[in-house]
This record gives sequence, structure tokens and C-alpha cells, in this order.
Amino acid sequence: MAGLKVRGLTAALNSSGRFKYKDPDAAVDFLVVGGGVVGLAIAQRLSERFPSKSTYLVERHPHAGEETSSRNSEVVHAGLYYPPESLKTQLCIRGRHLMYDRCQKYNIPYRKTGKLVVAQEHQKPYIESLFQKSLKLQWPQHSLPHDSGEHALPTSLISGEKARELEPDLSENIAAALWSPETGIVDSHSFMESLEKDILDSEGGELVYSTRVVRVDPYKKSGPGSEDGWVVQTVTEDAQEGDALLARNLINASGLSSNLILNTLLPEGSRIPMYFGRGSYAAYGGPGVSQINRLIYPCPETGNNRHAFQSLGTHLTLDLQGKVRFGPDLEWISPPSDAMEHDSNEANVDFWRQRLIPDGSRLEEMHRAVAEYLPGVEFAGFRPDYVGIRPKLVIMGFQDFVIRKDYCNGSDSGLMVSLMGIESPGLTSSLAIAEHVVKDVIGTK
Repeated sequence: MAGLKVRGLTAALNSSGRFKYKDPDAAVDFLVVGGGVVGLAIAQRLSERFPSKSTYLVERHPHAGEETSSRNSEVVHAGLYYPPESLKTQLCIRGRHLMYDRCQKYNIPYRKTGKLVVAQEHQKPYIESLFQKSLKLQWPQHSLPHDSGEHALPTSLISGEKARELEPDLSENIAAALWSPETGIVDSHSFMESLEKDILDSEGGELVYSTRVVRVDPYKKSGPGSEDGWVVQTVTEDAQEGDALLARNLINASGLSSNLILNTLLPEGSRIPMYFGRGSYAAYGGPGVSQINRLIYPCPETGNNRHAFQSLGTHLTLDLQGKVRFGPDLEWISPPSDAMEHDSNEANVDFWRQRLIPDGSRLEEMHRAVAEYLPGVEFAGFRPDYVGIRPKLVIMGFQDFVIRKDYCNGSDSGLMVSLMGIESPGLTSSLAIAEHVVKDVIGTK
């Protein structure tokens, strides 16, 4: 980390003042900003829980999940890596069960592949600590009673020899492995489509695409009986003026832009920076993987994976057609200096969109990392596949999911829920995040 200089983006929505305050001309009970997997899951849960109330989801892109949700490994994580009491662990374990249940109910393509976390001799203490932690994990809130003795996170430690029996392509240097049978892969697009359908089929749910939020204000009451809430201005496609809507409850699930809305309401010195982690994926076609049937993860903190700190290393995943992919790595990208103070040019705050074009600059490093555990892979078989951007709140150390509550005008109504730093295991956790927000954060309304 010495010498690493990474700038965070601390801009606020409408910092340029282009959009002036407007009184709302309509009202909605719940307004969800962001049509990624988490926003969709929350809108689906709200429309199901409160069928007589209105739930609108607005998304700036023409389709759902065009940012983080469609640029990831599509892995259903078991919940191995994070502190036991963290939201990441609790919501991942709960979300994993909800995900598999929904996949079965709605015929969403998925496969419970299982995962091997492989370790060289000096890395064995790492997987041993993961194993011990898995034994102690309790079922999270809202889980059904489990009387069969089933562990919340089943794992087993196996020898290097046993790991090579399962995956013969593994290196002879692999001394042990942690087997996680609950890990899997899912068709994230089919999953999101199922949530969209539920919302549209509900009594009060609406999906509004190609519509961006440009300004958010606490509602200025104009008379007795006026409601608390948030005035949200939106602009659809290329319109020059915005429409104003009173949101009685506002759910900010805008992912890579989630701090912009919250920073609008915070003093400049208290604004929350967003950091951007670029992850490159490589498709692979070549020798050294012909017998692979499971996901394979290296230990994330050692060897040639040091470039991938704050990630799970350059791991091997499979898609539902059995094709092999490696990644992601982690490369910090910083906003241009003129994005730090204002957002008059939308390209400034969306600078990361220029970094979504895959290239071969990371392939040699990725090949070296993968060859540590799969020595038969050849560099010639690697090719750039796609790139994803992770919304990060810190550049060092562990950072949990942030689910923050704010109220309008200092009252106990007009709730805003901001979800920030929802990166991996966000896809796996999405249904549990929605359950937590609706049951525990919003509660009864």
C-alpha cells in the first residue's frame, strides 16, 4: 500500500445547482432509486409486503442491472470470508437460502457447484481458521428453525491429495483445501427478470427506466397536515426539465452512485467518499482445466494474488455452460480532479464508465496468479472478457455493508434508507438485504 494514492469521489447530487427546487405534483409511498439486483429485490419485497401502497423503482439505464449487477462472477457465495456478526456474513448465509429457494420456485437457472479454497503449505492456517469459524456460525435472523443439526455454513477440510482427486488439474503444491458444498452459480439476468415480473404483477409496483434522479430535498411543508418526505426530481431520457415527486419513504440503492444522494444532505466536511475498484475478468480456452467441475479459489492474501487485496483473489469460476473464467483482480481507479467538487459534467462522476472496456494489460499478472494453483494453464489461452466496477467505502481493511437510516426534517417520519458499499456478496445477499430493509429497518408502516 506504500505510495498508493487513490482519490475517492465526494461529489453530491446537483452540486452545480442546475436543477432548482420544485414542489411535488404527485406522491408515492416507497420510491426505490436504483434498478440493480438489490434495488429490485427491495422493490419486490415492498410491493409484496405492502400491496395497497405504491412502490416505484426508478433506474437511469434502459434496463435493469446494467452496472455492478451484470458485471460480476454470478457466484452464490456460502458466507466464508467475513466477520461472523457482520451484515455480510449474516445476510450472505440467509440470502443464499433465499436465492436457492427462489431459483427452484421460479425455474431460474442455477447450479450448486461447490467450491474449493486451495492452500499451499504456508497458507494452511488461513483455511483452517475459515473452517473453525464456519463451525461456530449460527443461523441468522429470519431463518427457519433447523433441528436436524445442519450447520449454517457446512464445510470440510481435506488434504491436497483429496483435492487433486476431486480436481486433478490442481498443482502438486496444494497441501490442503477447504470444501464448501453450498457455493454455486446463478443466471443473474434470469434472477433479475423474475423480480421485475413480480413487481409489475403486483398491485402497487411500477418500474421506471431511462430515468435518473437529479435532485433530492427534504419536503418543505406548506400547510397543516402536510406530510414528511423527500422531494425527488427525476429526468427521463434527454428531457431538460425534471419532474418532482414526493417520496414518503426513499430507498437509495443506487450502487456506484449511492453516496451522491446522501452527500446532498450532509455538510461538505462530512461527505462520504466512494472508491472504485476495477475488476477484470479473463476467459480461458486452453490446457490445464479440462477436468474442472467446481469453483476454485486461492487464498486471497498471499503469493501473486497480493495485487488483489480486498478481493478474493484471481479465482476460477464456471458459467452455466461450463466455460472457465478467471478473475476478478483489483485495480483502483480515481476520478478526475474536477469530479471532486461538482457534477456539472455527468461524465465526471461517471468517469468509471470509461474503464469498462476490457484489455489485456492485466493478463500476464492474472496468468501468474492462476498458475500458482493450476500450473497447466498457458498464457496464450487467456483473453480479456469483461470488466466490473465495485463500489467501495474504504481502500484498506474490512468494510461491512452499510444500511443507513435518515429522517426528514429531524422527525421520525419521512424515512430515507441508504445502502452503500454493496459489493460481493451483494448478489447472494440481495433477497436477505431486502428482507432486512423491509422487516427490520422499515418495519410496519
